[in-house]
Amino acid sequence: MLSHARCAFRGVLVPVVMSGLLVGGCPRKQQAAPPPATPEVAVVTVQAERVVLTTELPGRTSPYRVAEIRPQVNGLIQKRLFTEGSDVQAGQVLYQIDPAPFEAALKTAEAAMVRSQASLPSIRSRVERYQDLLTDKAVSQQDYDDAASALNQAEADVQYWTATAQTARINLGYAKVAAPIAGRIGRSEVTDGALVAAYQPAALSTIQQLDPIYVDVPQSTTEMLRLQKRLADGRLKGDGDNQQKVKLFLEDGSEYGAEGTLQFRDVTVDPGTGSVILRVVFPNPQGVLLPGMFVRAVVTEGVQEHAILAPQQAVSRDVKGNPVALVVGAEDKVEPRILAVDRAIGDKWLVTSGLSVGDRLIAEGMQKIRPGATVKVVALESNPNGGVKPAAGVSK
Repeated sequence: MLSHARCAFRGVLVPVVMSGLLVGGCPRKQQAAPPPATPEVAVVTVQAERVVLTTELPGRTSPYRVAEIRPQVNGLIQKRLFTEGSDVQAGQVLYQIDPAPFEAALKTAEAAMVRSQASLPSIRSRVERYQDLLTDKAVSQQDYDDAASALNQAEADVQYWTATAQTARINLGYAKVAAPIAGRIGRSEVTDGALVAAYQPAALSTIQQLDPIYVDVPQSTTEMLRLQKRLADGRLKGDGDNQQKVKLFLEDGSEYGAEGTLQFRDVTVDPGTGSVILRVVFPNPQGVLLPGMFVRAVVTEGVQEHAILAPQQAVSRDVKGNPVALVVGAEDKVEPRILAVDRAIGDKWLVTSGLSVGDRLIAEGMQKIRPGATVKVVALESNPNGGVKPAAGVSK
């Protein structure tokens, strides 16, 4: 009976299992996957622009004129007649040297000059009489020659003492040490009562003219030659009167209120630095610029009439460090470009090769694409705060 029941159970189980296998093994109808969406990219159409190229170079200020004050006679300083650190005028007396010795020397020379002039008329009259008597043989030739010689000596004495008096008068004037130029005077190196010598090595003080003031800017000869070649082959043109204008930035980063004028480029190369000096003149009425200050000068190189600028966000670097960009070519396919860039101008790169006018440069959406991919192009919107922003629906 038990075996019969087992057989009956097996007979029931087998159809159920088979039916389950049939149901489980029945293939389902699969749904078709949607086609991948074409990625969107924001592009900038490359245009030629007129760009004024400038170079920012470090520089140092130096006075327009410098005068070291030294005495021209020996003597004792009686009085200092200026305030240290003040502005002085040309001809202003700065030091008074004791004038007594020079006054005495002048009086002595003038007295001797008067004495020699007083004897001159009588000697001249004697020579004239002897000349008349010599014709009549009333005096000898020797007497006439002696009188003429005495006249020449008397005239020479007058000239000598005249020159001596003039020298004494000049030395007396030198007892007042005056400012040769107008400018700002520094500290005094001597005090009242100091003994000074004529043309001594140590200066009594120094005057510096600070308005206008020089800014000396070193420029490498490599950069100078590059600029000359670009001007020669026409890639760069002069900017007229603006070519000589220079802007200045102070040590705190602020811009100086007045523009300077490029005066000249030195003709000698510094062998230690391989650079030449550009000298720029700046007005300095308020005395903001002081000698020895470090500044940054923005020098105009010239104008590039057909420059190509690319947004910096559109340019990346490959593993070798070369600048690269992606453009949308024919049939809206992505093409890679290797660029050569000159410098950054604001938020853009100045591109010298790799892009042409009319190229559609991809600025946004580069993370979703690869070279050769087909893309949907949208224009890049302008950012009111400067630069560009991605168009709607385009992510960086």
